[in-house]
Amino acid sequence: MSEHPDDQPTVGRVIGTEDSTPLEFWVAVAEGQYLQLDDVIALERVLPGGEMVSMFGMVSQVRARHEGARFDSDVFLIEDGVLPAEVSEAAKVSATRFEPETFVPPRPGQAVRRAVGEEREKALFFDSMVQRLPIGLSRSGEPLFVNLEFLDGRRGAHVNISGISGVATKTTYATFLLHSIFTSGVLGARGLNTKALIFNVKGEDLLFLDRPNSALDADEAARYSRLGLPAEAFGSLSVYAPPRPGSVAAPDVYSRTDGVVTSFFWTLEQFCHDDLLAFLFADAEDDRAQYTMVIHNVMARLRKAVPLDDGAVMVDGETVRTFADLSQLIQRRVTDPDTAYDWAGPAIGQGTVNAFVRRLLAAVRHVERLIRGDVVNAAKHQIGLDSQVTVVDIHNLNDRAKRFVVGVTIRRQFDFKERAGQSDELLFLVLDELNKYAPRDGSSPIKEILLDVAERGRSLGVILIGAQQTASEIERRIIANSSIRVVGRLDSAEAAREEYGFLPTVQRQRSTILKPGTMIVSQPELPVPLVLEFPFPAWATRASEASAVAPVDGPEDPFEGLDR
Repeated sequence: MSEHPDDQPTVGRVIGTEDSTPLEFWVAVAEGQYLQLDDVIALERVLPGGEMVSMFGMVSQVRARHEGARFDSDVFLIEDGVLPAEVSEAAKVSATRFEPETFVPPRPGQAVRRAVGEEREKALFFDSMVQRLPIGLSRSGEPLFVNLEFLDGRRGAHVNISGISGVATKTTYATFLLHSIFTSGVLGARGLNTKALIFNVKGEDLLFLDRPNSALDADEAARYSRLGLPAEAFGSLSVYAPPRPGSVAAPDVYSRTDGVVTSFFWTLEQFCHDDLLAFLFADAEDDRAQYTMVIHNVMARLRKAVPLDDGAVMVDGETVRTFADLSQLIQRRVTDPDTAYDWAGPAIGQGTVNAFVRRLLAAVRHVERLIRGDVVNAAKHQIGLDSQVTVVDIHNLNDRAKRFVVGVTIRRQFDFKERAGQSDELLFLVLDELNKYAPRDGSSPIKEILLDVAERGRSLGVILIGAQQTASEIERRIIANSSIRVVGRLDSAEAAREEYGFLPTVQRQRSTILKPGTMIVSQPELPVPLVLEFPFPAWATRASEASAVAPVDGPEDPFEGLDR
C-alpha cells in the first residue's frame, strides 16, 4: 500500500538566500535528515486564490558549508570550539512536474518531503505511462521505467548508448533491455513474434545468452524481482558465425561447440542477383573514390548471371563457383578493351578502373569464405530469425568483411519488413561500434541503410539499439532520431561535447566517474535524466560463466558441419 504524503517527515525547507524559480530551487536540509543526488522530493504551494499547486523535483546537487566562517582556515578554530559556527547542508532541486501546470516558484520556508509511492510515480511521470518498461533501479533500490510508446515506434523509437569501451557496459545494458522487453510482459501478444538481431563484434561473449550465469548470486537475483523480471537466461537463441577458413561449413568459433552455432554465408547467386557488390565498397576511402559508376555498371552485368546448382552462377558463359573466380572474371571484363565499355561503362578512365580492381581483389581474402557456390544445401546457412534472439558473430572478421555482413544482413531484414508493411511484430537491431558503420562524415551503402532504419524504421517496427564510444563521431540524424539516450562512463573530453547537451552539468561530471553497471538514461517524457543501476546479467557473458545444462538431442547427422 502506498505511503501517504502526510506520513513523510519534513527533510528540509526551501531557502530564501538563493533565488527560487519554477525550474530549480534550493532546500536547506533539516537536522537529522539528509538528501542525496537523485532523491525525488515533493512540496505544495497555495496560491492567493486558494488553489494548491503540487511541485515535484529531483536533487541535482548537494552542498555543505560552515555558516559563520569567513576564511578557509576558520575550520580548524571551529572544530576546536574557538569560533562559533553551524554546519549547513543544502540541496539543489531540478523541477520535474507541476500539478496543475501553474509554473510558480516555491516560496522560502515551505516544507519539503521525500516523494514515495504514488507521489514518486507522479514526480517521474510513471503514473501516466500506460505501458512502462523496467530499465533499472534507482540508488535507493526503486524500479525505474521508460514509456514503451517511445521505444516501439508509436511515439518514438531507437536507443543510443555511449560510453568507454570495457567500462561503460554498453553491450551488457543493451542485452538487459532486451531481456526486460521480452520478459516483462509489456509487449503483450506482440511479444510472441518480436525478435532481436544482435551483431557480436568483440570476442565470443554473446554466444551464451541462453545459458544461466553461474556467477549470479541471491542478492542480484533479488534485484530482478524488484523490477518484476525473472532472473533467467534468454529462452530462445540462434547463433551464426562465419565458416572457418579453409572449411566447407564448420563455424569459426571455439568456445561453444554444442551444435548451437551455425555457419553463415551468401551464395554467388545471391551476390549477383541482390546487388551485394556495393557493400564491399563501404568505407570512407571508397566514398572518396571515383569508381561508383564502375560498381553500378558491374552490378548491372552480374544481375544477368544464370544460377546453377549449389549457389554457383554462369556469367558471360563462364561457370563460377568461388568468389575469387568471380573477382578475376570481373577484372578481365573491366580491363579488356572489348568488354570494358559494357562492364566498366563509357568514358571511364583507366585509373578509375584500376582503383576499382585493386579494391575488389584486396577484398577477396577477407570475404571469399562468406560468398561461395560450392556448398550443398546452402539454404541452411542463411541468417534467419527463427529464434527470439539471433546473434551474428563477426568478431573474427576483417573490418571490410564486418561492414559487408552488417550491411547485407540489415538491408535484407529491412527490405523484408518493408514488404510486409506492418509494425506490430518488432525487430530490435543491436549494433555496437556504430561509428564504423555510420560515421559523421561521408556516405556508404551501410550508412544509408542505418539512416533508413533511424528515420523510417519506427513505422515498420524496426528498432535500432546502437552503441558507440563517442556519439560525437556518429551521423547526427541517427542520434537525433533516438528517443532513448543512454550514457555510461565517458571520457571527460567526450562528455564536454555538444552531443551530450541533454545532460545537466552535474551529470556530465558524474558520467566521468560512473562505475560499471551504472547508466544515465534520458527519455522524452521526463525533463531530467535518470541515474540507474541494472542487475548483474542472469545469462552467461563468457564461456566461464555458462552453467551446465541438460544435454539436448543432437542433429540427425552427428558429423554435420564437419569437413569431410
